[in-house]
Amino acid sequence: MVEDADLLADRVWRRHNPKEQLLRYGVMLLTLMVVVWAVRDIDIFWPWVWDAPNQISSLGARMWPPDPTRLGEIVDAMLETVHIATLATMLTVFIALPVSYIAAQNTTPNRACLWLGRFILVSSRSVNTIIWALLFVAIFGPGVLAGILAIMFRSVGFIGKLMGEAIEEIDRRPVEAMEATGASKAKVIAYAVVPQVMPAFFAIVILRWDINIRESTVLGLVGAGGIGVILQGSIDTFAWPTVATILIAIIALVLIGEAVTGLLRRKVL
Repeated sequence: MVEDADLLADRVWRRHNPKEQLLRYGVMLLTLMVVVWAVRDIDIFWPWVWDAPNQISSLGARMWPPDPTRLGEIVDAMLETVHIATLATMLTVFIALPVSYIAAQNTTPNRACLWLGRFILVSSRSVNTIIWALLFVAIFGPGVLAGILAIMFRSVGFIGKLMGEAIEEIDRRPVEAMEATGASKAKVIAYAVVPQVMPAFFAIVILRWDINIRESTVLGLVGAGGIGVILQGSIDTFAWPTVATILIAIIALVLIGEAVTGLLRRKVL
């Protein structure tokens, strides 16, 4: 018994056995090789990287102090940015809800509708907001309309996917009970599905509105309206103090959006 106790005391506990450790080291080595290959393949001009701290310092000196002379114009552009995000989010709801319904396995009418819904959601999320904005600027010309449509088309995939997942997680018993009584499809949706997903719906829409405010700030860089128009113009004319004012305004807007969405989520959930 004493010898057994000594043997147990001499044992060293290890989380992974030798085979698992070898596998982990192999994965780490493979990951390192992929990172090195990626860095070498993108052909970074390293002298610019080493000179970046000096450039940042120089740019910061040119941006300080911020220039408030165009503050009124900046505030108007920020309000336009908020309007773009708000209108796009509201329009998204009318498209995303039907799509999420057919994209959920437990509510879709058939397999064709299921794959159609999922194709719409994947297509929306696969294209970045800036790309959507470029397309709509080419179609409708520069302006707010292109920005609203770009944000809307991007948001459909986000809201639709999360709402579809929420619908798939509902309790089936209320649905089956209403179907057993002969209730119509519309009544089953209104009284058995909607009440269960309503909290998730409000939380998702509020979250997406917050994201849309952030994304709307850069739409003007491609001519789709908002504060980005003034930002791009200031950068092109090297008006760095005005750029600093715009950046401060954007940060303030994002912080206000965070506070508002946090308050709304606490009220809803």
